[in-house]
Amino acid sequence: MFRSLFTRLHSALHDLDRDERGDVPGWVLITLMTAGLVVLIWAVAGPALSGLFEQAISRVSGL
Repeated sequence: MFRSLFTRLHSALHDLDRDERGDVPGWVLITLMTAGLVVLIWAVAGPALSGLFEQAISRVSGL
């Protein structure tokens, strides 16, 4: 009886472990795509945001 229970528990944990490992490439892909989007948005909006910041600072400082 205990051997059967142990065998089923071991099998269930093994299946769960296998499912978790299979999802790692998906998370890596999501992380890389997010980083790529941040770099792309920063490249496009960076100069405009920099100019906006410099304009705001010059208005506040009165230079």
